[in-house]
Amino acid sequence: MMHLFKRLVARDDEKSNDDRLTPAMIDLLIALLVLVLVGIALVGALLVLRRKRQNRKRSELPVHNGQCTTHHRSLTISAPPYAKTESVLVYDEKKRLMENSSSPPPSPVPEIRITFPEEEDESGKRKSGRMVVVRISDAGGVGLEPCHDELPPYQSSDAERFQSLDIERMGGLKEKEDATHFLVALDEYGLDRLGDLLPVMASGISLGSRFDRPDPNGLQTTASPSRLSERNDTQKAPVPKALTGRHSRPGKGSNGQESVDDGLEREFKLRHLGSLGVLGWILFLHIVGIFFFTKGFLLTRMVLENKSSCDVLPFGDVSSHPAVGKKTEACWHQRSFEKAIVIIVDALRYDFTVPFASTAEGETSQLFHDNIPVLYETAVNTPENAFLLPFIADPPTTTLQRLKGLTTGTLPTFIDAGSNFAGTAIDEDNLVAQLRAAGKTLVHLGDDTWHSLFPDYFDPELTRPFDSFNVWDLHTVDNGVNDHLFPLLHPENATKWDVIFGHYLGVDHAGHRYGPNHPAMGAKLRQMDQVIRDLITNVDENTLLVVMGDHGMDSKGDHGGESNDEVDAALWMYSKRKLFGRTSPDTAVPPKTARERSIPQIDLVPTLSLLLGLPIPFNNLGSPIEEAFAGPGGQDWKNLVAVNRLTSAQIKRYQHEYAITRGVDDGQEFRSLSFWETAEDAWQRSSKRGKSNTEAMRSVYQSYREYQRHTLDICRALWAKFDVPSMLQGVGILVAGLVLLVFYARGIRSDRTELTKPLLSIVGVGSGLGAVVGGGLTFSGVADMPITESSALWAAVGSILGASRVIFVKPGHLSLPVPNSLWGWLAVMFTVTQSVGFASNSYTIWEDEILLFFLSTFGVVAGVSSMRQKSTADRVLGVYHSILFVILGRVASFSRLCREEQMPFCRSTYYASATSSTSAPWQLAIPFLVTLILPAVVKSFYAGSKSYEGVATLWVGYGFRLGLFLTSIFWMLEGADDGEWFSLSKETLKSIRVFLAQLVLGLAFAAGTTAFIYSKPCVSISVTQGTADSESKNKSTSSPSQPGRTTVTILGFGNIYGTRFFLLVVNFCLAIALMQKPMGLGTIGLLLWQILSLLEILDTNALVLGNSAIGPIVLALLGSFYYFKTGHQAVLSSIQWETAFIPLSSIKYPWSPILVTLNTFGPQILTAVAVPLTVLWKRPLQLHDQSRSTPSKPNNPATKILSDVVQAACTYILYFATINLATTIWAGHLRRHLMLYRIFCPRFMMGAAVLGIVDIVLILFSVAGVRWSMMSVGEIFGW
Repeated sequence: MMHLFKRLVARDDEKSNDDRLTPAMIDLLIALLVLVLVGIALVGALLVLRRKRQNRKRSELPVHNGQCTTHHRSLTISAPPYAKTESVLVYDEKKRLMENSSSPPPSPVPEIRITFPEEEDESGKRKSGRMVVVRISDAGGVGLEPCHDELPPYQSSDAERFQSLDIERMGGLKEKEDATHFLVALDEYGLDRLGDLLPVMASGISLGSRFDRPDPNGLQTTASPSRLSERNDTQKAPVPKALTGRHSRPGKGSNGQESVDDGLEREFKLRHLGSLGVLGWILFLHIVGIFFFTKGFLLTRMVLENKSSCDVLPFGDVSSHPAVGKKTEACWHQRSFEKAIVIIVDALRYDFTVPFASTAEGETSQLFHDNIPVLYETAVNTPENAFLLPFIADPPTTTLQRLKGLTTGTLPTFIDAGSNFAGTAIDEDNLVAQLRAAGKTLVHLGDDTWHSLFPDYFDPELTRPFDSFNVWDLHTVDNGVNDHLFPLLHPENATKWDVIFGHYLGVDHAGHRYGPNHPAMGAKLRQMDQVIRDLITNVDENTLLVVMGDHGMDSKGDHGGESNDEVDAALWMYSKRKLFGRTSPDTAVPPKTARERSIPQIDLVPTLSLLLGLPIPFNNLGSPIEEAFAGPGGQDWKNLVAVNRLTSAQIKRYQHEYAITRGVDDGQEFRSLSFWETAEDAWQRSSKRGKSNTEAMRSVYQSYREYQRHTLDICRALWAKFDVPSMLQGVGILVAGLVLLVFYARGIRSDRTELTKPLLSIVGVGSGLGAVVGGGLTFSGVADMPITESSALWAAVGSILGASRVIFVKPGHLSLPVPNSLWGWLAVMFTVTQSVGFASNSYTIWEDEILLFFLSTFGVVAGVSSMRQKSTADRVLGVYHSILFVILGRVASFSRLCREEQMPFCRSTYYASATSSTSAPWQLAIPFLVTLILPAVVKSFYAGSKSYEGVATLWVGYGFRLGLFLTSIFWMLEGADDGEWFSLSKETLKSIRVFLAQLVLGLAFAAGTTAFIYSKPCVSISVTQGTADSESKNKSTSSPSQPGRTTVTILGFGNIYGTRFFLLVVNFCLAIALMQKPMGLGTIGLLLWQILSLLEILDTNALVLGNSAIGPIVLALLGSFYYFKTGHQAVLSSIQWETAFIPLSSIKYPWSPILVTLNTFGPQILTAVAVPLTVLWKRPLQLHDQSRSTPSKPNNPATKILSDVVQAACTYILYFATINLATTIWAGHLRRHLMLYRIFCPRFMMGAAVLGIVDIVLILFSVAGVRWSMMSVGEIFGW
C-alpha cells in the first residue's frame, strides 16, 4: 500500500527506487492531516451553530430593525388592479417552494397577507421572514393571525415544475370590475400577436420576483384585487412594454410612462459611459505605474555613437608599438579573406551537429541526432580547414536580439525581449555598418528581420527577404534562399557581391511546429546538410564560409529564455585554404557537449572583423576566436597576441568613453585596468627581447584574454544596475492606485455610479494640472526626463490626489473595506496569500498547483456553506455544484506543460510528448467531445431556469455547436497535415484550414456580436384559455388552468439578466477555443462549465445580490489557473507564436499579435468577460418604482445594477492589480537574485501584461456589454 501511495505522489520520479517517505512527503502528509482535521472541525462547528439557530427560532414575529436585506428566496407577486387573468404562472427551477396546505378558506371580507423579509433577532442572528394574514371584520376591526412559516399559499405541478398563484385563493376575488383593465390592454395589443412574442418576450402581467428587495418599511405585500383598486392612484405595479402596447399606442395614456422610461434610459446610458471613464482612468494609472517601474527595472545600457575606423588605431601611442598591431595596408590587421558567406541556420542547437553519445544509462538517440554530419566530419578530418565549437547565446534567446549581439558584439538587455515583433534599426557601431563603410556589396537572403535592423544596407537587386514569423511554413524561406544563393556562386556573378548573409528558418519553424524530436526536424537538418555540402563545393579559396545558429531550442522547440538548450548553438567556420589550427591536441576534436570549450556569440564580431580586414566595432566586448588565428600548426602565437592586443585596446577605449559619458572614473567604474596594465607590461617585456619566445608570447596572450573576460564579467554586472528612482515612482503609482481601487470597489456603500460625474471631473482637472506641472518641470530642468514621461507621471499624481478628495472626503458613503463574512475573508486570503508567495521562486514555479489548491478549497467551503442553507433544494443543488466545481478543476489539472525548473517532478501532457509541439492523435478527439458535450451543458443551465428560449435555442443549440464543430474539423485537418494522412497538398490543406478558422471567427465575433446586441431576452410566454374539459383534469393534476380563465405562463423570468448576458461569454469562448491546441480547447470547455457551476454556487449561497467579493476573485483564480492548463507557463518560451497563423497565411498587423494574445491570455479574457454574471445570474427583474422616486433622485434600478457590475469588475481588477504589485515589488527587491531573469522577471512581465489586458477587456467588452443587455431587457419590460 505504501508503495502504491508513493507512486501516486512521486510526480513521475521514476528514477527513485527508495520506498521510504522523504521529509518533504512527511510534511505533506502532516499538512494534509491537519487540513482534514480542520475541515472536520469546521463542519462540526457549522452543524452546532445551525442546531442552536434552529432551537432559538420563535413562533412570534421578530422585530424588524430595518438593517436587513431580503431573503434571496422570498417571492413577491404584485397583481395590478387591471389584471384580467386569474392565474399567473411563475417558473421556479428548484422545487415546489410554496404549498397551499395552510391556506385559509376563501373569505368574503378583504384580507391582506404580509410577508416579512429576513430579519435579525435581539442577538443579531438572521431569521427567515414570517407571514401573517391581516383580516378586516365587518365591524371594522383588524385581526392579525400567523400563517404558515413558509412562503404564501401556492399550487405546484410536479410534472411541469412551475408554480401558480391563484388570486381567488389569496383572499377571495370578489370585485372583478377593476380586473377588466388588463383585459382591455391585452385585447388592444392583440392576443393573436402574443404568438410572435413567444420566443423573445416575457409575461403580460407585472411580476415582482422572489428576489425583490423589500419596501422601505421592510414589508412586501400582496393584496387582493378588491383593495388594489383603492391603491391604483398611488402605486401601480409596472407592466411590461411588450404587452401594454406602450410603443404602438402612445395616444392612450402612455406618453407619461414613455417619458419616464426615456429619462431613466438616458440616465443609465450617461452613467454607463461615466463608469467606462472611471475604468479607463484605472487603466491609465496601471500603464503609468508599470511603465516607470519597467523603465528602471528592465535593463538598458547606454549606447555610444562612436564608430571605429581604419584611420585610428585603438592604441594610445602607436609609435611605441611598431611591431605588432600596427596598421597595415588592409586595416588594423591583415585580412585573410576577400569575401564571406555567412549562413545562419535559425535555432541550430549544438547537439544537432555532433554524433549522438549517450550520457546516461538507457538514453537513446532522438530524431534530431546525426542528421547534419558535415560540420563535425570536416572539423575532424580537415582541422586546418574547419572547426566546430559550441556557440553560447546571451539571453533573451529571440532572433532579433541575437542578431544584435552577433553584429555589434555587445551584451543584450532584457528589455529587448519585448521588441521581437518590432525591431528598430541598430544605431550603434556594428559589423554590417563596417562592411558597408569599407565599400563591400552586401546581399541578404531569408529572414526579413535583418531589414528592420539594417535598412538600406543591402543591395536591392540581389537581396530577397522572406516573412519570418509564419512558423507553419517550413519550406518557403529555405527554398527561396537556395534559389537565390547558389546562382550567386557561379563564376559570372562573382563580382556582384562581397558578403552574403543567408538566414534559413526551416529548422526553427520545424521546432516551433513539431518539436525537435519529429521526422520533419530530421528532414530539415538533412536538407541543411546538403546545402552546406554544396556550399563547400562552390566556394573559392578567397571566401570564408561561416555556418552558425543564433540560438537553440528547448525540448518543445521553443526559445526565448535562458535554459541550456535555448542558449546552446553551434558555430562552424570553413576555408578551402589551410588557415585554422588548434593550440592543443586536446582541442583537435569538437567538444561532445555544449558545456565544453564553449565561446560566447559576441566573439564572432572581432573574429570576422579581423579576418576580413575591418576595424572592430567600437562597442564590442567579444574576443577573437583562438582557432581562427592560431595558424595551421596551431603555434602562431604572435598572430594570436596581435589580434588579442588589438581587441583588448578597443575594449579599453570603449571602457574609457563609456565612463566619461556616465561622468565617472573608468578605473572605479570597471576595476579591470590592472589586468590591462599587467598584459601591457608582459607585452612590453616580450617586445624588448626582440626575439619571440613561445612561452612568453603564450603568457602575453593569456594576459590579454584574462583582461577581456574579466571586463566582460564586469560589464555584465555593470549593466545589471537598476534605475531605482524610476522603479520607486512606478511602485508608488501602483500602490496609490491599488489603495483607491480597494476603497472604490469594496468601501463605497452607496450607488457608486453617483460618484462618476464628480470623480471624472476632478480627475480630469487633476490630470490636466499635473500634466502642465510635469511639462514645466521638464522645461525648467528640474525633472531630468522627457516631457511626455514627466507629464504622464504628474498627470497620474494629480488624478490620484483628485480622486482621493472625491472618495475620502465626501461623507456618508464610505466605510472601511474590511470583510464582514467568511466569503470576504476567503477572497482576501486567496489574494494576499498568492501575492506574498511570489517572493519564493519555488512558489512561483509551482503556481499552477497552488491555484488548484485554492480552487479546491473554495469548492470545499462552498459545499459546507451549501449544507447550511434552509431550503433542501438549495442544499442539494449547492453541494452538487460544489463537488462538480472541484471535480472539473481536478480534471483540468491533467493538462500540463512543465517548465524546466519543475523537472523531473512533472510530466507534460499538453502535447504528444515532452519533446513535441504537436498533439497526439487521440487528442484530436477532444474537440469533437467538446462539440458534443459543451452546448448541451450550457443548455442544461439555461433549461434549469426555463431560459432556453428565443435566441438561446438558435445560438447555443446551433451557432455555438457549429463553430465548435468547424474548429474540430480544423484540428483534424491540422493533424492530417502533420501525419500526411491525405493525398492533398499542404498548400490545399492550409487554405482549407484558414477558411474554416476565419469562418469560426466570423461566426463568433461578427454574427455573435450582432446577435448579442440586437437579440431579445431569453424568455418566452404562452397564453392558454381554460376549457370545461380541463376542469376535471385540474382536480387531479393541480394544474392552474381553470375553465374559462386565461392563463399567462412565463418562462425564463427568473434569470432574465444572466442568460441574456451569457451569450457574450459564449461568443468569446468560441473564439478562444479556436485559438487553442486540442488539449487547450478541452480545458476551455471545462473552464466554461466551471464558470457556470460557480454562478450556481453564488446563487444558492445568496451571494449574487450581496455582490460578494468571492465571485470575481474566484473567476480571477480560474483565469490564472487555466492559463497554465492551456499550455503556458510564466516563461517566454511557452508563447505559442504559431497560433497567429491559425486564421492567417502571413503576418498581418495588428491581427497577428491579437491572435497570439487570444491564445496566451484566453482564460483571463474569458473570465473577465464573465465578471458581470456574478451579479446578474438569476438576479430578479428590477423596475422603476415611482413611489420611491423624488424629483432630485429618481428611482432607477438599472443604475443600481450598473453599480454592482462596476463593483464586481473593480474587484476582479483588484485581484490582478494586487498580483501585479506583488510581482513588481518582489522583482525589484530580488533584482540581484540568481533566478531573476529565469523566474521573477518573466512572472512580473506576465502580471503586467495580464493586468493591462483584463483592464481593456472589461472596458471594451465586459462592462460595455452590460449596456446592450440592460437595454434589451428595458425595451421589453421598461425601466
